[in-house]
Amino acid sequence: MKLTGLLPLLRTDPAFGSVVEAAAHPTPTPMLTVTAALGVRAPLLHEIATREGAGPVVLVTATGREADEAATALRAFFPHDDVAVLPAWETLPHERLSPRSDTVAKRLAVMRRLAHPVPDGGQAGPIRVLVMPVRAMLQPVVTGLGDLEPVTLDVGQEIDLEELAQRLVAAAYTRVDMVERRGEFAVRGGILDVFPPTEDHPMRLEFWGDTVEEIRWFAVADQRSLEVAEHGLWAPPCRELLLTEEVRRRAAGLVEQLPGAADLLEKMSEGIAVEGMESLAPALVDTMQPVLDLLPDGSLVVLSEPERVRRRAHDLVATTEEFLAAAWTAAAAGGRTPLDLRAASFAELPEARALALQRGLGWWSFTSLPTDAALAEIDADAGSEAVRVEARDVERYNGDVEAALRDLADLVRAGWRVVLATEGPGPGRRMVEQLSAADVPARMVEDVTEEPPESVVLVTTASSGRSFVAPPLRLALVTETDITGRAGTSTRDMRRMPSRRRNVVDPLALRPGDHVVHEQHGVGKFVELVQRTIGTGPDATTREYLVIEYASSKRGHPGDRLFVPTDSLDQVTKYTGGEAPTLNRMGGADWAKTKGRARRAVRQIAAELIRLYAARMATKGHAFGADTPWQRELEDAFPYTETPDQVVTIEEVKADMEKATPMDRLISGDVGYGKTEIAVRAAFKAVQDGKQVALLVPTTLLVQQHLETFAERYAGFPITVRALSRFQSAADAEAVREGVRDGTVDVVIGTHRLITGEVRFKDLGLVIVDEEQRFGVEHKETLKQMRTDVDVLAMSATPIPRTLEMAVTGIREMSTLATPPEERHPVLTFVGAHEEKQIAAAIRRELLREGQVFYVH
Repeated sequence: MKLTGLLPLLRTDPAFGSVVEAAAHPTPTPMLTVTAALGVRAPLLHEIATREGAGPVVLVTATGREADEAATALRAFFPHDDVAVLPAWETLPHERLSPRSDTVAKRLAVMRRLAHPVPDGGQAGPIRVLVMPVRAMLQPVVTGLGDLEPVTLDVGQEIDLEELAQRLVAAAYTRVDMVERRGEFAVRGGILDVFPPTEDHPMRLEFWGDTVEEIRWFAVADQRSLEVAEHGLWAPPCRELLLTEEVRRRAAGLVEQLPGAADLLEKMSEGIAVEGMESLAPALVDTMQPVLDLLPDGSLVVLSEPERVRRRAHDLVATTEEFLAAAWTAAAAGGRTPLDLRAASFAELPEARALALQRGLGWWSFTSLPTDAALAEIDADAGSEAVRVEARDVERYNGDVEAALRDLADLVRAGWRVVLATEGPGPGRRMVEQLSAADVPARMVEDVTEEPPESVVLVTTASSGRSFVAPPLRLALVTETDITGRAGTSTRDMRRMPSRRRNVVDPLALRPGDHVVHEQHGVGKFVELVQRTIGTGPDATTREYLVIEYASSKRGHPGDRLFVPTDSLDQVTKYTGGEAPTLNRMGGADWAKTKGRARRAVRQIAAELIRLYAARMATKGHAFGADTPWQRELEDAFPYTETPDQVVTIEEVKADMEKATPMDRLISGDVGYGKTEIAVRAAFKAVQDGKQVALLVPTTLLVQQHLETFAERYAGFPITVRALSRFQSAADAEAVREGVRDGTVDVVIGTHRLITGEVRFKDLGLVIVDEEQRFGVEHKETLKQMRTDVDVLAMSATPIPRTLEMAVTGIREMSTLATPPEERHPVLTFVGAHEEKQIAAAIRRELLREGQVFYVH
C-alpha cells in the first residue's frame, strides 16, 4: 500500500526542499548532516532518488533488522523492485561456516543489478535505493561478483539439457536425485527440477527435445506441479566463491602451505564445495574489493543514525580481531595457528568514508539527535553542512488507546491532516470503529495517493515503519505500533516455507534388501533405482523408477518386480516392523487379508479407548467459543511463518478447547520448534472467554522468559499477565495472588508455587504445563486436582515414557512438532580448555548477530 499522497505536502517544507536541492546540484554537497524524525526519511529519500539524473541512494543502517525495516518503509513510496537490500553474511569472514544460500543469492542478485541493470527489468532492473547494514558495507567481496551471470530460461528457448545441468553445477548448485532444499537440482528424463534460493518454491522445467515447453513451480511435499511460473527461470549462483579451474589449481597448491585448512583445500581442489570454503577466498582469488567500489558513479551514501553505525563498525572490527587472536578457526579445525586471511577482514569505517569521498559518492548522515558532536568534529575541516527538518517522532502510547484517541481528536479538531497506518486490514477496521465511537471522523482507504483531507483521519494498511508529526505542515503520520506498542509484522512473509512434506520414502536412504510397503501391493523388497527409456526417436522419454521385488506368483520362479516412478513415491513407505516380514504376492489376497486383520485390531483398540474415554466424558468442562477478531489479529501479528506442524497443532488445540470435554493434550517438539507460540494462542483463546490461565514452568528463568514473551505478544490487548516466583518480594507475590483471586489477573506464570495450595483462582479455564517431565509425582497429584474440569495443555521436548505411553495409547491426545524452521542452522559445539578470549569472541559474535547469550558457569 502506498503513502505517496504525503509527498506534495512535505515538499512545501523549506528544510525538506533544501536537502533535496543539496542532492540535486550538479556537484552534490559531499557531506551533510540531516536531523530528521525516522518517519520523514523514507519520503525524503524518495525525493532524492527520483531527481533527474540521480544514481542509486545507498542507505547504511547499523543492523540487518533495521535494513529490512527501512526497505519496508521505503516501499510505501517506491515501486517494490526499485528498493533492494544487500544482506550481510550471518557468519564472520574467517569462520569455517558458509553463509546461507538464499543470503548469497540475494547479494549476488543485487550486485548483478548494480553492474548490469536491465532497463524496465523489474527484479533485474536499476536500483533506486539500496539498503545495507554496515556489516555488508565493510566486508570486502571477491572481485567480479557483479559479472556472474544467473542461469535464465523462458518458455520457447532452446538449450541442451546436459549443458543446462553443467551451467547449474558451475553456479554451485548441487545435483541430487530429488530436489528438497534451496540450491539443488535434479534431472529426470526430459524434466529438470531446480530450487533457486530466491524463490519460495522449486521450479520444474519440461523439455520437448531441446525446447523449454513449460516452467512451473512444484511442491517439495509430494513433488506435484503447481501453477505456471510466468517470469521463467532466474537462478543466481549459490556461492560467492565458485570452484573454477583456477580456484581448484590454487587450492591444490595451498594444501602444504596451510596445514590448518588441508582438509578443505583437498576437497576444493577436487571440485567439491565444502562448508566454510568462503573463509579461504583471499588465498584463492586474485583480489578482493570493497562493496563501495560496486556502486555506479553518481550514487549517494547516507548513514542512518551514524552514532549507532560507528559503534557497530567498531564492534565488528574488534570481534574479528578477537577471533584471529584466539585462533578460533584453527582451533576448531585442530590447527595451532590462525590462517593469515586478513584481506577478507572488515574494513575500518574511516576507510569506507575516505573511499566514498574519493569517488564522489558523498557521505551524508540522517540522525535523530539535535547534533552529532563526533561527526561534526570530524567533518569540520571538510565543510560539512547541517539541516534540521522540523518534524518529530510520535509519542509512544504503549497500549493506552484512550490517550491516543484523545490526541487524535485534538489534531482533527485543529484542522490537521492525519494518516493512521496499520499492519493489516483487521486492526485498521477496528481503529476506524474506535475512532468513530470517540466522535473522531475516520475512514478506511486502500492507498493514500492523493493529499489527505483536513479534519479527518485516513486509516490505511501500510508498513510505513516509523511515524512523524510535522507542526509547520499540520501533518501527522501515526502507526499502529505507536498506539499499541506492539511491533509490526513486516517480517511475516519474508520466509515462506514450502508445503508440508508427506511420509514419502527417500530412495537415497534405501539399501538393496530393505523392506518397503506399497499402498496397493503390500510388503516388498527394495532392489535398486533404475532409469528406463519409454518410446523411440523424438518421443522417447527417460524416467527413474524404484524397483520393488515381491514373492513369486509361480512356484520355482523368481520374484515378481514392480517399477514405481519417482513421482509416485507417496505410495511407498519404509517397513518399520520389528522382525523380517514375509513378502506379499502382487495381485494376491494376502495383503488384503493383512489389512483386514489390522482394521479389526484397530476396532478392538477403539472399543477399549471408548471405555477409557467414558470417565473423561463424564466430567463436563467449558466449551470455548470460536475465534474472535482479536484472536485473528494476534495470530496475524506473529512475526514469523508458522511451520506446517505448528499450523496443524494449533488447529487441534483449538478444536479440543471448543469441545465440552476437558482437553488433555501433549505437545512434543524440540527446542525452537514453536511450542510457546501455540501456548500463547491457546491462552489468548481462553482469556477471550473470560477464563483465567495458569502457566506452570519448572524454573524461575523460564518464568521470566515466558513473561516477556506473553507480555510482548499481548501488547495492545486488554490482558493482564503476571509472574509468581521466588524472584519477587513478599508484597509483590501477595499482590499477584490477590489479583488471581479477584480475577484481575488473566494469565499467571509461575513455578511450583502455583500448585502449593496458596493460589486460589476465580475462574480457571486452562492449565499449561511447560516441560511436564520436570515435575515430580506429588506435584502432578496436586495438578490432577486442579485439572478435573479445566483444559490441560502439556508441552515437552522429551516426554517421559509413561506420558508418552498415555499419549500413544490415546488416553491423552498428542501433537508432534517435527518440522524445524526452514534454513535453521545446526548447533555448533566446541570443546576445549577454558580460554577467556574465545568466550569473549563467541559472545561478541552472537550479539553482533542480534542473538541471545546464556552463559552457564
